[in-house]
Amino acid sequence: MEYVTALPHPRSEAAPARSGRRSLAVALLCGALGAAVALLATRQRWAEGTATVAGGAFPLTARGSEVTGVPAALAIVGLAALVAVFAVRRSGRVLVAVLLALSGAGTVAAALLGATGGAALDDKAAQVSGDTAATAAALSHTGWPYVAAAGGVLLLLAGLLALRYGRLWPAMSGRYERSGAPRSRAARPADPDRPEDLWKALDRGEDPTGSGPA
Repeated sequence: MEYVTALPHPRSEAAPARSGRRSLAVALLCGALGAAVALLATRQRWAEGTATVAGGAFPLTARGSEVTGVPAALAIVGLAALVAVFAVRRSGRVLVAVLLALSGAGTVAAALLGATGGAALDDKAAQVSGDTAATAAALSHTGWPYVAAAGGVLLLLAGLLALRYGRLWPAMSGRYERSGAPRSRAARPADPDRPEDLWKALDRGEDPTGSGPA
């Protein structure tokens, strides 16, 4: 005779827990690293060129933050969203995960658009030459925009992991959610056989015999 049990198999419960811990670790690593890489890349030199000043070539350079401020801003938003994932539950966690993924995608798009642009150098050429119509010559670009895009990819991956496995991740404790203070525990009844319990009850103004206030 075969017996059927409704108890879940231990392995069936352990597998989601392992997946949750593993995905959480990967998402945290990707999100933190992606934001750091994107912020670092925007501080580096993205473009180089020259401007004609007094018959000579004046060197020009433009950092990522001068080319476009979008990747740095979105990296900060993504980092904040990564932290906020643990402060919300259910639908709120899904919305924050979507924001994290969109921050990564936006960082990638903005970095790639700035990888070939020369508007920042043209503005500098106009400033140093005094000619508003001046443009930068001998324009070249570095590989830092693509490093920023790689950081955006890591943020995007963190967001996708949060969307897929976020329901398995822990959330902040709810002890302070309702009243803003920890719940007080009910006093334990005094044990007549323990003198220390009797003294504690008397200190609280209670009658250790249970007949009324002391």
